[in-house]
Amino acid sequence: MSALIGSWRLSDPAYEALANSIRLLSLDNRIAPGTGLPAERELAAHLNISRTTVAAAYQSLRDSGNIESLRGSGSVTRSLPGREGASIGAPGDTIDLSQASPAAWPGLVSAFAETAAVVASLLGRSGYDVVGAPELRQAIAARYTDAGIPTSESEILVTNGAQSAIFLIASVALGRGDRVAMETPTYPHAADAMRRAGARVVGIPVSTVSGWDLDRAEQVFRRTSPTLAYVMPDFHNPTGMSMTNKARRIFEESSARAGTILVVDETTAELDIDRVGLFRPLGRGESADEQNVVRLGSLGKTVWGGLRIGWVRAQPEFIRRLVVARFAHELGTAEFEQSLAVRLLDRMPEIIAHRAALMRESRDTLINALSQKLPQWQVPHTPGGVSLWVELDAPLSGPLTMAARSQGLILSSGSRFSLEGGHERHLRIPFTAAPADLERAVEILAAQWGSVRADAPRVMSHPLESVV
Repeated sequence: MSALIGSWRLSDPAYEALANSIRLLSLDNRIAPGTGLPAERELAAHLNISRTTVAAAYQSLRDSGNIESLRGSGSVTRSLPGREGASIGAPGDTIDLSQASPAAWPGLVSAFAETAAVVASLLGRSGYDVVGAPELRQAIAARYTDAGIPTSESEILVTNGAQSAIFLIASVALGRGDRVAMETPTYPHAADAMRRAGARVVGIPVSTVSGWDLDRAEQVFRRTSPTLAYVMPDFHNPTGMSMTNKARRIFEESSARAGTILVVDETTAELDIDRVGLFRPLGRGESADEQNVVRLGSLGKTVWGGLRIGWVRAQPEFIRRLVVARFAHELGTAEFEQSLAVRLLDRMPEIIAHRAALMRESRDTLINALSQKLPQWQVPHTPGGVSLWVELDAPLSGPLTMAARSQGLILSSGSRFSLEGGHERHLRIPFTAAPADLERAVEILAAQWGSVRADAPRVMSHPLESVV
């Protein structure tokens, strides 16, 4: 708990700052409902504060309905009524930017209708497939081949979205105590899957200024020999950065030398806005040992998050291991969605072009609004992806996130994307919403930032607070 709370004393009074840190963990789903909290005396000792402060924090959490205390059982977190929370008001007034997922591609309605017209051909079958429909696996394999990575149908497994694929890979490839190299910040649900498999994660820093810390990356592979490495080389979530050719070569060669399974998450790779035609898949080239590369893809970011179609591209032997392990997790992917996906893959150039135009308008709107309303923040320019990794001028991402929620804006704090705690100077702001919603979101952030800074203890302005 003390590790999850991290740098909590970011506002006054101290007890309310601690209570808000625990609230944020619940709102971000880092603590599940029904989780027992440490005893007051125990948490006070770990945080080096008085028991009175912890007792007051727990009372604040009880008053707001975030926890309940049971005689003889201590305090446990409660299930929240909904994503909007009790203090936000009408759900229709809420702007939810906690999920970096755009609305569906407009042509999806007609694609659904076309698939429904031939649904009779599917009804005589089981309705799901543990490996994936042959026609869909062939279509996915053809896209890899066209990208310069020769691929056969036997090297593709269709999954229920990319997250299902990550969980499945972790359960097959990892054992308790194995090391996993991951970027930090990173996609938090990937880190959750690795930890659930019993792995110990080792961070490789990524910044919007210098990109991947390549010296650190080489050290991690050389000194820890990780069993698995998870990377998102194109339009990295949350920073929006893309690896240089040098960085790709270092990850390819270092992972091959260490015998590390290199899991390449390409779910955002096609979300180009400005750099069309420059995509170079990681793991391609003479320096790469393709035997150790496992690729992930999905239609969640390009088409619609509600379409749960993902896939794994790997060597046939590894695919067979995934199939065997899958039965304990799920029995397969629905055939209707797979049939729909085949039609969508045929139209991907049209879909990607539409996405680029839509995301460009939203990204530029967000950058302009932040530059005007919060000029003291450092706003990076990303040529694609789904979000901006904004650097605040004080390490107060958590308190700002809580303050914004009270005004109907849902965001995830910077610490949600960290492996070891920190990133309180950063805030992920997706540009997947409509421009008008993004402008309103920035107005809320600007209106709350002054009071959040004013409430912060002066000691928290020390520059070490920004260190991960």
